[in-house]
Amino acid sequence: MKHLLPVFLAIALLPACTQETQNKIGRTFQNWTGANGVLEIYAGDKLVRRFIDIDKLTTASATQSSGGDRPYRFGYGVIDLNLNGHKDPGERKVYFEISDYSTNYVFYGDPGT
Repeated sequence: MKHLLPVFLAIALLPACTQETQNKIGRTFQNWTGANGVLEIYAGDKLVRRFIDIDKLTTASATQSSGGDRPYRFGYGVIDLNLNGHKDPGERKVYFEISDYSTNYVFYGDPGT
């Protein structure tokens, strides 16, 4: 019960937060529950890379002094080397980054869940 105290406090203080702060808190809770997402990266119309079992895709944030978001997203997911949509032997969880400038990608919730 002791580990639930911060959650109860956050819920109690939520109405006093700005909308942006509420959104950040909401994304944090989503990260705890997980999304089991899929990220597909394309070169033109050809699928060239897929990551599965992604908890969340995060936009990199700048420091407080420079403000704003950075032009890339990152996350952790299982690299699907043979593009079959399943975790096979030898496919492991990796860190990845994708650029907002040159990468064509689609991120979606796993349709199998």
